[in-house]
Formats: sequence, C-alpha cells, structure tokens
Amino acid sequence: MPFLSTPSFDLSAGAEPTLGPRPPPPPAPPAAAVPPPQQPQVSEAAARRLREAEERLREAIQELHQHHGRDEEGGGWGCCVHQGESCLAHAAGNLCQTFLLSYGVRVGIGILLRAFKLARRRSYGSLLDLKQLVSEKDLIVREEACRVGLLFGGFTGSYHALRCFLRRFRKKETPFNAILSGSVAGLAILALDDSSRRRTLSLYLLARLAQCAYNSAKSKNRFHFWGSHWRHGDALLFSLASAQIMYAFVMRPESLPKSYRDFIQKTGPVAEPVYKAVRDSCRGGHVDLIGLSALFANKKNLNLMKLTKSPSIIPCSVIHPDRASCLAHNVTVTSSTFKKTFPLYFSLTFVPFVVLRLQKFLESPAATCWRALVGAVRSTTFLSAFVTLFQSAICLHRKVASKDHKLVYWFGGLISGLSILLENKARRAELALYVLPRAGESLWYILINRHLLPNIKNAEVALFCMCMGGIMYFLEFEPDTMAPFLRGLIRRFLASKITNPSPPPNRNASYSYLQTLNVLEQPKAQPGPENGLPTSETYTLESIPGL
Repeated sequence: MPFLSTPSFDLSAGAEPTLGPRPPPPPAPPAAAVPPPQQPQVSEAAARRLREAEERLREAIQELHQHHGRDEEGGGWGCCVHQGESCLAHAAGNLCQTFLLSYGVRVGIGILLRAFKLARRRSYGSLLDLKQLVSEKDLIVREEACRVGLLFGGFTGSYHALRCFLRRFRKKETPFNAILSGSVAGLAILALDDSSRRRTLSLYLLARLAQCAYNSAKSKNRFHFWGSHWRHGDALLFSLASAQIMYAFVMRPESLPKSYRDFIQKTGPVAEPVYKAVRDSCRGGHVDLIGLSALFANKKNLNLMKLTKSPSIIPCSVIHPDRASCLAHNVTVTSSTFKKTFPLYFSLTFVPFVVLRLQKFLESPAATCWRALVGAVRSTTFLSAFVTLFQSAICLHRKVASKDHKLVYWFGGLISGLSILLENKARRAELALYVLPRAGESLWYILINRHLLPNIKNAEVALFCMCMGGIMYFLEFEPDTMAPFLRGLIRRFLASKITNPSPPPNRNASYSYLQTLNVLEQPKAQPGPENGLPTSETYTLESIPGL
C-alpha cells in the first residue's frame, strides 16, 4: 500500500522587505542532487501475500467481535448470535440459500458445456434456442444438480441447527460443538447415491484434514517433515499421485471411478482396446488380435500380421496408427487435447466466478471474463502437456526396449506430472490435493481386492463424517491452518451468519481498523446518494428477491 509524502514549503522566500538593514541570509548549503523517489516495484507474490494477510486480519477481527457479542442479548452462551430470527428459521434459510447456490453452479456448468458442444457443431443459431440448449434430452443434469444441492444444503442447514442446539443445551461454546455438529451434519453425503463418488469426496477431505493437522502441528513447532519448506513440494506430490493414477488407468482400470476413467480415456488419444492389449502383453497373456483388426479395419497402412498372440510389446504403429512418426503424433496430441478440454476448463472457471462472486462480476464483467479466460487457457495448456509427456514416454520406451513392463506406465505418470509447473503456483497445491484422493482410492481398491483391508459397507460415509468434524473445528478455531481457497469456499457455501456476524454496538479500535480495510478495498468512484444510488448497495445472491 503506497504512502503519500507531505509536501514541504520554503516560507523564507516570501518574507516582506523592511526599512532597516537586514542581516544577510546564511549561506545555503550546497544542494545535493537528490534523485526523485521511485515507486518500489511490488511483486505479484508480495501483493498476494498482503491481500491474504488483510483477509486473515479481517476474519480475526470479525471473530473477535463475534465472541464479544455473545452476551449482547443477555442470554450468555445460551443465546445464539443470529439476531432477528429463530434458530429454525436461520438453519432453514441457510439450507435453501446453499441449495440454490450449489444447484445453480452445477446447472450453469452443464449449460455452458452444452453451448460449447453446439458451437463446435457450428450450430450457432441453436444457441438462442432454449429448447435445444436446456432440454432434458440433451442436458441431463437435473438429478445430479439436485443431489449436489441436497449435499451442500443439507450439510449447511444441519450444521447450523446442531450448533444452535448445542449452544443452548450446553450453555457454552467449545470445540466439541463444532466437531460434533460437523460430524453429524456429514450424513448429508448420503444424498449421493454413487459409493465411488462418496469415497472420492471422503478421501479428498481426508487429505485436506491431514493438511490442516500438519499445518497446525508445524505452526506450534510440534512436528514437520524434512524438506517441507521446499518450493516445489506440491509438484512432487502431484507427480507421485499422477504416477499411481496412470499406472492404475493402464494396468488396473477397475480401481478408478468410472467417470474419472472415462474422462482420462476421452482426453487421451489411445483407444481402449489398445490399452487392453497392452495389459495383456505386460501380463504375458493372449492379445485379442481379432478385436484389434476390427478396430483398425479402415487403416490401410497398419500391419497386424507381425503381432503374435503373446507379443512382448505393443508397437507404436498400433498405439498411434494415424501417424507413422511419433513426433508428429505427439504434436497432434497437444492440439487435439487442448481443443477437447478447453470448454470444460472454461466452464469450471467462469461459472464459479459468476455465481460465487456475483458482485465483482457485475462491477467489472470484462475483467472477470478475462481472468476466467486466462485461467482456462493456462489450465488447458497444463493438461495438454500432461497427455503429451505421457504419450512421449510410452513412445520413447518402445524406441529403446523390446519388452514391455507395467512400471513403465508408473514412471510415465511420474514424468508427465512435471507439467504441473506450467500451472499457477497458487493452484498447484490444490491440484495435488485433488488427484491425491484418486490415487488413494485406487490403492484402497487394490488392497481390498488383495484382502489386505476389510471391505466395510458404507465406510466412506463414516470417514466423511469424521473428516467434516475435523474440518469444521479447524475452520472455526484454527482457520489459518486451512488453505485460503478451501476456507473461502466453505465459508461461501455455508453462507454463515454464525461465523460472520454483524459487529456489536461497542465499536472499538479493531472495528475502526476493519472499516478502514473495507474502505481501502472499495474503488475510488463509488455511486453515492447524489447519483440516486445508496452507497451501501451491493449485488449478491442474497439481495435478489426470492433467494
């Protein structure tokens, strides 16, 4: 934040003349050439750290006012802090608001992907036809959106209701209230009927809970890993998780969720029967030559006669039959992957920007669209490089070896994980913690399949409840241990009036500083009463009638 320097004035030059003699002015010291002050160059990382520090300070001040305002209505800890409405109305309101918010995000992503699909067919006129754009025949997201809304909305409403009940019943606020409320409210995950999706979400939260616990122990000087301050630790974690995922995709595809397996298959350039032939070759089994011949029936230059029923390795001519050159094939892979995945990444970037930050979008829609476009291009470039590196590793192995091995695909995933360095530094840890549960889920399935772990029904539900209890504890009592992205996302979906209450009447120095921070973040030109608009007018989902 730049500081303004106060200008100085030389008043001696403006003295009035007098009749009497005046002593000569003292000789002026030789003026040294003082270079004009230069604006310090503030790096983007320093500016981001400053914004995060201000956000943490604001949350700490609001939490301080929350604790000071508990006794505002004379009820002590037995009285909740949501003034003007009952506990039941408060919980129901948060449930409805979060349901609509999550439902809108899911439907918005589906509509935008449908629009990209129509535009790819060059059917631009159908973009204005709602029957083709949002029809249930082509846009089947209603059931999934309802389930996602029930998950987030049910958790939010249950959490607030249980917090109010425990506060009134126990007459005090302790970490036990947050842990128990989060654990019981975690039963909302039963809104998802797919056990693999529940397991993936549970393992994701387990990774986040481990991150919070590690950061808490590290901040208290209790425990830390060697090399934890390494700059590229997130890239190493992503590469290790990618190695397990790509190994499982090639050698044990049943250990990955079907939706995630289909996404990898559609993103890559190799057909599924070819991967099956690679598995059979690595395991020393018989390759389905009849199926491969039917798959490549229209490929004139492809000769499968050299393949035996038990080949030692599947050659490059079978992996990429359209291109004889591996280099030309990899260049084509890069461009085709970019074209296939850009609509998905743009939808995942743009829709949350609009729905979760509606006020900022309405204030500067062009800047929001530009940030979403830049983020989508960078993420798509990262994924294109990932696929290209994996295919290049496979082709390189076939140039130098005559026998295939399953560990080749593990090391191929490890090398392709280095493409994460193309992503924004702030997103690398998020992506690493996103793919880590996928790798853990694959390992979980393999261990259960080999009878090294017991197969307990609905174990993912119990794991999710346990993780949510821990996550809500860290959110309420140690928020600095959570990643800023996760902390902001949970607070936004909770729509919490408990964790973000209105400030109490006793406005002290901390409240004044909080107001100063809010004023500094406002743009210079704000519509005032003279323009016919109140200065406090904001555009959020809560300000829209009916929401």
